[in-house]
Amino acid sequence: MISQKLGIVGVGNMGGAILYGALESGVVAKENVFVYDPNPAMMEKAASWGVNLASDDEEVCSKSDIILIAVKPQQAAEALSQCGKALDGKAMMSIVAGVTVERLRGMVDGTPRVLRIMPNTPAMVYEGAFALCNNNDFTCEELAAAKEIYTSIGIVEMLNENLIDAVCGLSGGGPAWVAMFIEAMADGGVKQGLPRATAYRLAAQTCLGTAKMMIDKDLHPGVIKDMVTSPAGTTIEGCEALEKGGMRGAVMECIRVASEKSKML
Repeated sequence: MISQKLGIVGVGNMGGAILYGALESGVVAKENVFVYDPNPAMMEKAASWGVNLASDDEEVCSKSDIILIAVKPQQAAEALSQCGKALDGKAMMSIVAGVTVERLRGMVDGTPRVLRIMPNTPAMVYEGAFALCNNNDFTCEELAAAKEIYTSIGIVEMLNENLIDAVCGLSGGGPAWVAMFIEAMADGGVKQGLPRATAYRLAAQTCLGTAKMMIDKDLHPGVIKDMVTSPAGTTIEGCEALEKGGMRGAVMECIRVASEKSKML
C-alpha cells in the first residue's frame, strides 16, 4: 500500500476505473483518497466507494501528495486552471489523451512534477495496460508509488513520450477493437445456430484465454496459431477467409488512424 495521499480530478470511466481498481486491490486506503468531478453522478459513485469528496479541483490538489488528472482533452485547460497554485511542487499524473507534458505545464499555475500515462479501461477488472513516460521528473518514491498503483490493476510499460500516441492507438482504443472482434465472432456462431449468450461467452473466453497463453506462457502469436491449425483442417479454412478479407491490413490501418488522431488532439 502506498503511503502518499492520492487525489483524482475527474472520476469518469477511466478515472473511476483506476480509482476502483486501486481501492479493490488494496494499494491505496480510501481515507487517503480525495476526488472531485463536476458531474454529481460521478461524485455519488465515488462516495459509494468511501473516499473523500472535495468541493473543487483546488481542494483535491491541496490535500493530496500525488494528483491524477483524468479529464477529457477539451476539459484539461479549465480543470488545471481551477487547481490554482495548489499543484505547485506536487506530483501530477495525467491520463489526458493527446496532451503532451509540455502543453500540460503551460496550463498549470506553478511547477508540478509531471508523469504522463496512457491507460485503458480493463483496469476495472485488474487487467489494464499502462504506458508510463520515461520523460518525467517524479522523485524515486513518487514513481514507485505510481508503478504500484498501476501494476496492481494491470501491466506497466515504461516508454518515451514520443511513443504515447502509438500506445493510444493500440491499447488505449484496443478494448473497442477487441470487443468488435468478439462481437463478430459471436455473430458468426449465431449464424451457425449457437444461442447468442453462449456465442458471446465462448468468443470472449477464447480471446481471454489466448491472451493469457501469450502473456503467461510467453508464446508468440504465430506459435499459438500454428498449435491450432492442422493441415487441411477447419482452422486453416478460417485463416484463409480472414486473410482474403484483409483482416491484418484493416487492423493495422485502425491503429494508424487512431494514433494519428491522438497526435491531433
